[in-house]
Amino acid sequence: MEKAYSYRFYPTPTQESLLRRTLGCVRLVYNKALHLRTQAWYEKQERVGYVQTSSMLTDWKKQEELEFLNEVSCVPLQQGLRHLQTAFTNFLAGRTKYPNFKKKHQGGSAEFTKSAFKFKDRQIYLAKCTEPLPIRWSRQIPESCEPSTVTVRLHPSGRWHISIRFDDPTIKPLPPTDKAIGIDLGISSLVIPAMAIKCLIPSILRNIIGDCERRKKNLSRKQKDSKNREKAKIKVARIHAQITDSRKDHLPMLTTQLVRENQTIVFENLAVKNMVKNPKLSQAISDVSWGEITRQLAYKCRWYGRNYIEIDRWFPSSKKCSNCGYIAEKMPLNVREWDCPDCGTHHDRDINASKNILAAGLAVSVCRATIRPEQSKSVKAGAKNPSGKKQKPKS
Repeated sequence: MEKAYSYRFYPTPTQESLLRRTLGCVRLVYNKALHLRTQAWYEKQERVGYVQTSSMLTDWKKQEELEFLNEVSCVPLQQGLRHLQTAFTNFLAGRTKYPNFKKKHQGGSAEFTKSAFKFKDRQIYLAKCTEPLPIRWSRQIPESCEPSTVTVRLHPSGRWHISIRFDDPTIKPLPPTDKAIGIDLGISSLVIPAMAIKCLIPSILRNIIGDCERRKKNLSRKQKDSKNREKAKIKVARIHAQITDSRKDHLPMLTTQLVRENQTIVFENLAVKNMVKNPKLSQAISDVSWGEITRQLAYKCRWYGRNYIEIDRWFPSSKKCSNCGYIAEKMPLNVREWDCPDCGTHHDRDINASKNILAAGLAVSVCRATIRPEQSKSVKAGAKNPSGKKQKPKS
């Protein structure tokens, strides 16, 4: 299993100068290659790939005005071109938008493969650096593991981080258990497991966001291209970094606990990317980090031999009675508790939804049953519509 550990480090003035020049060269090569690829398509309808841009990089290094590209390691420059190729591949496949130009105020990153760094005495030596990076080792890499890739990143707030990727053969599946859980993601609460206590959003995050708004107003009053504006930008960037840290602080511990205690974890397949487009809910959805929760649970289940199941996002988990199966016609968001008119059971909206999600996930795992309310028959993977007719598109 591949793992990546991220650490904070504090470079010396000499190392910081070299790293900043490396990031600047990576940004220049990336933007220059992106410009030429875009220009070639619009002017000649020609597609320029990684091989052509790599040859261009060799020619750029020979030019007098670009001789400074030889002062840094060539590996991060080549990796930047590979990342550009990946961006175009994802764009042509419809997964992302057209690649954007990199900007200096965003910081930047540089990736070093195994030929551009040395791992000696449990220390990292980058190319063209004689001293090891002063890394704050919050946890050690396993003894039997060797790093394969090192990525150095400068955040807009001025913080330096290094990500070390390695293959970890020490990961073993956890002992099997008979517990299963269905999780309903909410806005007022972070995760709502079935028959468990709701985990509320940390209140400190709201205070940080309020401070961020005040800092942004202060930034808008500064004169453009002034030193005070640059100082205000750094203050805003630091608060954004604090918000990011607060959102991610409790998620690894929470997801690890869920994976250790349960054999099967069931989630709704929510379209988070589309839901954050709602201006009224985007801030709240980002605070609870729905996408990050599901991402961490997915790969941790693969690591430790757990079952991770996603059910259809249109399954009426909140409107369905978990006791008798009655489905209500409407269930507005302001209704947090309701009584089933058929059997009279009193439901908490979130706990009831998590029970239904768990039941639907177990049905999907056992017999590949469909969970749409209008379908009741089990459908095998890849089977056609049971009625034999084409389904009409939704109006």
